[in-house]
Amino acid sequence: MNRVIKKTVLNVGALKIPRKYFSDEAVKVAGSTVGEVSNEHEKKQIISKIIPQHDIAIVGGGMVGMALACFLASMSMTKQLSVAIIDSNPALGGSLHNRKEDPPDPRVSTVTPASISFLQDAGAWKYVEQNRHAYFNIMQVWDYTGLGYARYSARDVNKDFLGCVAENKVLHNALLSCVKDSDFKTTIYPSRLSSLTLNSSSMSMVENTTSKEPPSAQGHGAKLQLSDGSSIYAKLVVGADGGKSHVRELAGIKTTGWNYSQNAIICTVEHTSENVCAWQRFLPTGPIALLPMGDKFSNIVWTMSPAESTNRKSITEEEFLKDVNYALDYGYGPHPTSTLSGTRDMFSWFKTDATISTNDFFEIPPKVTRLASERMVFPLSLRHANSYASKRVVLIGDAAHTVHPLAGQGVNLGFGDAFSLSRIIAEGITLGTDIGEVNLLKKYEAERKSANIMMMAILDGFQKAYSIDFGPFNLLRAAAFHGTNYISPLKRSIISYASGEQKFPIFL
Repeated sequence: MNRVIKKTVLNVGALKIPRKYFSDEAVKVAGSTVGEVSNEHEKKQIISKIIPQHDIAIVGGGMVGMALACFLASMSMTKQLSVAIIDSNPALGGSLHNRKEDPPDPRVSTVTPASISFLQDAGAWKYVEQNRHAYFNIMQVWDYTGLGYARYSARDVNKDFLGCVAENKVLHNALLSCVKDSDFKTTIYPSRLSSLTLNSSSMSMVENTTSKEPPSAQGHGAKLQLSDGSSIYAKLVVGADGGKSHVRELAGIKTTGWNYSQNAIICTVEHTSENVCAWQRFLPTGPIALLPMGDKFSNIVWTMSPAESTNRKSITEEEFLKDVNYALDYGYGPHPTSTLSGTRDMFSWFKTDATISTNDFFEIPPKVTRLASERMVFPLSLRHANSYASKRVVLIGDAAHTVHPLAGQGVNLGFGDAFSLSRIIAEGITLGTDIGEVNLLKKYEAERKSANIMMMAILDGFQKAYSIDFGPFNLLRAAAFHGTNYISPLKRSIISYASGEQKFPIFL
């Protein structure tokens, strides 16, 4: 398969180019050189510059946008579509090589089993496994008061793992490789969206020699003006352009949400031996997570006040590592007790069995010995779009919702959106429906909105619950920890929900 990516940017506006030109290779960068138009009669028919037409324009070529392209490429009903990806990120047109010896990137994602299944079916996960990643089968969560903890094991739900941590660049390159290695008709526009117009007559100017639809069907669509001065038409515009989505803004879709007055500091650290467990401790100022990355590396996601994050970003490496180890060990409070045989505590009535597995014993996380990346800081907020869909416009990923990172669910919600939307589009094509019709897009919204709101509410509730340091409330939190640790049906339900395999938790 020809995968040549042509980078020379020329003005194609003066040429009469059928849609076939923009899709004769699996992935192209817009602006390639073509032969001169020699027919004078054809030249006279061109009133203005010819604007390429696509079935779908994905604005935002990040992980979620590329996941949508990957899912569309893998489905029999959608793999014939012409898709434009609009993103100025040079990585989309550059080298796809990741080397394990490269320094680990501090931006990582924890991918759930449900998301892994989506990516496996689309053919993208095999590319992830060729690079640095880390499956984990145990997760330990505990409270700084020392009153409670919970350990979750993949064996509790008869699974091999609870999740997999991978660098964002590895996930992104895997999705891009999956699309490039297919015969999916994709054009990459290395630009930004400037304006968006719904015009019922504009598309009549576009020649579409490969379309099987009647001319009247081509006369309705969205016109996207790009920052380089070019334009394209699309039947459906997908906003996958992040929390500050320009598509959402141009479509007039409002959001509801708030800032948390908290920042997260992220970085990669190193141990003397490999970390194989995911750890999360709730501190008075917010949770700290230690996530395995493979090759003796782990990722830190530490929530704190803006003032603290500013200070911890600027202190020396030695001081920072001391703070991290303090926060993951005895800092702020004692270790919880594991309730070994022969001992009892105030929550012993939770236990349905006198013995517990060694997998349930509380453990101390491995010491951090070296800082292996820069420290990055970003503010935390919750935002939710009041609507996911309007005429010819639909939102996925952070463009539709942003969440607190304490459970690492952000990208998984986005992958769920992309998978759901690809199925809805396939359904519309099967029924002969215009893929930009709002009634079709509202099916996607109905499917995803309730699930996303539920997860957002749970994460926001956790954030608020651990913002309170009050004796009686601390006991309630500890009781909740012990309940999840010792009530097996509840523990299994929580694991299944967090893994994306159960739509709603049993306790709700």
